[in-house]
Amino acid sequence: MNIFELFIVQPIFNLLLAIYSIVPWADFGIAVIIFTILVRFAMWPLVVRQLHQVKAMRKLQPELARIKKASKGNRQVESMQMLELYKKHGVKPFRSILILLIQLPIFIALFQVIQIFTTHRDQIAEFTYGFMQNIPTVEGLIQNPESFNHMFLGFIDITQPAFGGPNGVEWALVLLALIAAYTQYIISKQTSPQVQSKKRLRDVLAEAGEGKQPDQAELNAVMMGKMIKFLPFLMFVIMLSLPGALALYYVTSNLFAAIQQHYLLKRDAVEMDHLADAEIKKQSGKKATAKARAKQAREATVTRISAKDTSKKKEDA
Repeated sequence: MNIFELFIVQPIFNLLLAIYSIVPWADFGIAVIIFTILVRFAMWPLVVRQLHQVKAMRKLQPELARIKKASKGNRQVESMQMLELYKKHGVKPFRSILILLIQLPIFIALFQVIQIFTTHRDQIAEFTYGFMQNIPTVEGLIQNPESFNHMFLGFIDITQPAFGGPNGVEWALVLLALIAAYTQYIISKQTSPQVQSKKRLRDVLAEAGEGKQPDQAELNAVMMGKMIKFLPFLMFVIMLSLPGALALYYVTSNLFAAIQQHYLLKRDAVEMDHLADAEIKKQSGKKATAKARAKQAREATVTRISAKDTSKKKEDA
């Protein structure tokens, strides 16, 4: 067992096995769903940071547009001012990429775990922790690996791909692949940058062919739009060729992520509105205080002048 299997694959394997063994009504599909939800909850702090960055980037779009206009094509000045703006507001554009890199080993490990449960059941005993081998269900599974319930809801074989299995086409797994593709589109759309430009990729490339310097933000937005449409199709094709358990994991993860992102982005927007209102009230308070001080100063001045006039009149008398 290598380091990756020891520190990543084996813990994930045993967590999934524990869910399968302890939850009375759990088949392999139900265990995958529960496992996926637990993983998404464990990643909640990372997702919060990622979505805060998404919201912050959207808020900064008008500022970025002003910087671009003010720099008048000077890319160096524009880049420096953008970095200063990001630093001022605590925005780290590459943080979302870091989160993806963190998630990647988990997905790879899960694929290997599912392979153990589906096509390499002779390795179950090797990957099971010693203290878990005393659980009756686990003990029976080690002694008879073929007793493993690989079905989902009692009739969907999630150890097979949608095409090429013993039953030919598994239409339930085709449906899972379609849902995975659609939910991928939804979560990508939720976090995509909101830009006003309606240019297509061909328009940007045509302008570049004419010698015009393409706007990097505009080009990134166009490419992101293309990826949002292409990635679900790619995901659909990939999920058709993988065991159904992976498609089930991806569907559950995407559905949870869509709900999670909707809640967090909405909450983040409300929090930012409250902060903005507080800042406005603070500024209004400062203005009111300044006006009150000015009024007091004027009244004090008038009082002093009146006192001087009264004193002078008494002296004349």
